[in-house]
Amino acid sequence: MEERVILEVKNLTIGYGKGGSAIKVVENISFALNSGEFILMLGCNGAGKSTLLRTLSAVQLPLAGEVKVCGESLMEITPRELSQRVSAVFTDKTMAGGLLVEEVVALGRYPYTGFFGTMTDEDRSVVQSALSLVGMQEKSKRYLSQLSDGERQKIMIAKALAQQTPLIILDEPTAFLDLPSRIEILYLLKQLAEEECKTIILSTHDVEQSLSVADKLLLFIDDKVKLASTTEAIESEDVARLFESRGIVFDKEKGAFVPKQKR
Repeated sequence: MEERVILEVKNLTIGYGKGGSAIKVVENISFALNSGEFILMLGCNGAGKSTLLRTLSAVQLPLAGEVKVCGESLMEITPRELSQRVSAVFTDKTMAGGLLVEEVVALGRYPYTGFFGTMTDEDRSVVQSALSLVGMQEKSKRYLSQLSDGERQKIMIAKALAQQTPLIILDEPTAFLDLPSRIEILYLLKQLAEEECKTIILSTHDVEQSLSVADKLLLFIDDKVKLASTTEAIESEDVARLFESRGIVFDKEKGAFVPKQKR
């Protein structure tokens, strides 16, 4: 499938508030992401990662600049058009335990089912396909409350897939998971980016595991946001400098963060 620009950000300023009372978090952000890319967002707590993700998914407004998805500004498309282009999985635990797995995933079809949410055979096929992609088709008749945290997160990813959006945004999707589940989710997302040609942006604290699968990094460094390939960011020492203020650096030989040596 031909590569194309899915997300384009120009001179974006993110933050909170309006006018003179606005609090700017990061200014002058510009980058472009292509189809099929798995992007890892890295930065210290409070750097603005979640703020940027919420801005890219139109949950909150930018203070300045522009965000385009598939060539059109987020500010100029309808909510329905937005939900057909961008799907998001945020940190909060899912509180839909009383629904069946397939019913939760079917919520991802709301941009297509109309006011009454009437599901067609095509919609039901999309739901089953999304469940199959995350390996959860056999549990479609289970209640969400009967699943483990890792399984629930797969269901939320399936719901995002059921929206059939070219861009998927995830904020700490592995936050409540054990190590095997975290690794499984990361490799699942990488596979979906490659095989389904999705642009996937991930914010996570599982840095070392994520670096091994990410195509590119969005680095919150020196009060800026910088896009680079994973290899470039490691070789240029940008990854090593990322958490220097916290007393750790990235050891390229070990492929891991280690305590900074005292002189």
